[in-house]
Amino acid sequence: MGALAIRNVHKSYNDTTHILKGIDLEIEAGEFLILVGPSGCGKSTLLGMIAGLDSPSSGSIHIGERDVTNLPSKDRDIAMVFQSYALYPNMSVAQNIAFGLEIRKVPKPEREAAVQRVAQMLQIGHLLDRKPGQLSGGQRQRVAMGRALARDPKLFLFDEPLSNLDAKLRVEMRAEIKQLHQRTRTTTVYVTHDQVEAMTLGDRIAVMKDGLVQQFGSPADIYRRPANRFVAEFIGSPAMNMVDASCHGGVVAAHGVELELTARQRAALSVRGDGDLVYGLRPEDIKLADAGLPGELTMIEPTGPETYATVDTAVGSLTARIPGLLAAQVGDRVQLQWSAEDAHLFDRASGDRVAGS
Repeated sequence: MGALAIRNVHKSYNDTTHILKGIDLEIEAGEFLILVGPSGCGKSTLLGMIAGLDSPSSGSIHIGERDVTNLPSKDRDIAMVFQSYALYPNMSVAQNIAFGLEIRKVPKPEREAAVQRVAQMLQIGHLLDRKPGQLSGGQRQRVAMGRALARDPKLFLFDEPLSNLDAKLRVEMRAEIKQLHQRTRTTTVYVTHDQVEAMTLGDRIAVMKDGLVQQFGSPADIYRRPANRFVAEFIGSPAMNMVDASCHGGVVAAHGVELELTARQRAALSVRGDGDLVYGLRPEDIKLADAGLPGELTMIEPTGPETYATVDTAVGSLTARIPGLLAAQVGDRVQLQWSAEDAHLFDRASGDRVAGS
């Protein structure tokens, strides 16, 4: 059994509100698991059940060899970092970090040693005598993490810990959390709605929607072979281009334009048969070229290191992610090119990836 096992967990608040619809996940010791998805998908509800703040309507949760489904939080050997920091304003940083240990009646010398250990790890030793009101947002988040680290638990839980920080600080804190996990190798479950956080932090990612796990795998697996259209559009920025197309006799076309396929894709479609498809292309896989699908530039969005170029074509509006600055103007005629190896095929009705493609 892994460090955390979630088995067929359902959660209903009444007969009409079914929040979780059968979640099955197993996380190995030392893994960093990301629960990601849009608001209302059930990720925070699931985290609360792992923490013991709520109970499943059915199913079970195991931490290590123990079934903790009905255990209170204090008996689960977990530590949680909240979005709101949840620091005691009348206590110093050192007292906030040590508070959980004090409640558990850990001897004072051990508490003081733990405070010094995590303060050094998080580079907040110079802040130990300050109160939370004297700290910046990033410093307060470090103190909240320090309080969790002082526990040395079996499981760390993070509930959108960076959502209250500005963009620059989010990037810095994201790197610190990753480095912290690399040093401690404590099993971690981290909730976010930010797909960049998910891709950069997680060993494995569970993409959730409507109370179900849509795909569970490594960041590379989810990026390269999304299980369905939802995952394909949710992971990646800008979102994957989706072209409505049809397959007839092994030929895939959209608005009269034949779309290139690999031998593997043709074989998958021969098994599937004719029907409506969605042909997906990530913006970073589309290039401006001297030959290809013609179109008109309708929007240019320079970001500095790259430019997002939106092009109106015969198959619809496509966005390309171009390295550097683009020497073109809105209204220019351009041509787009891509490799069939980079195309993703989805069933239009179900949204599922075409098997074998």
